[in-house]
Amino acid sequence: MDWKSRIEINPQKLFGKPVITNTRISVDSILEKLALGDSVEDILAAYPNITKEDISACLFFAANSVKNDIFIPKAS
Repeated sequence: MDWKSRIEINPQKLFGKPVITNTRISVDSILEKLALGDSVEDILAAYPNITKEDISACLFFAANSVKNDIFIPKAS
């Protein structure tokens, strides 16, 4: 999936947070709802102007965002 066609980052919209294109619905809001157990159907009911593909794009965006990060655990 090409998430770039569904996710936009615009400094004039939500302080530059990634949002679903043509909305003010932030990617992190969708990810948080999924992490809390909301189903795709729950999210679509709450935001009727987005699609399943938009939700998938949020997941692909998140995966792409951490794909090349290196995580070094702190010594305890």
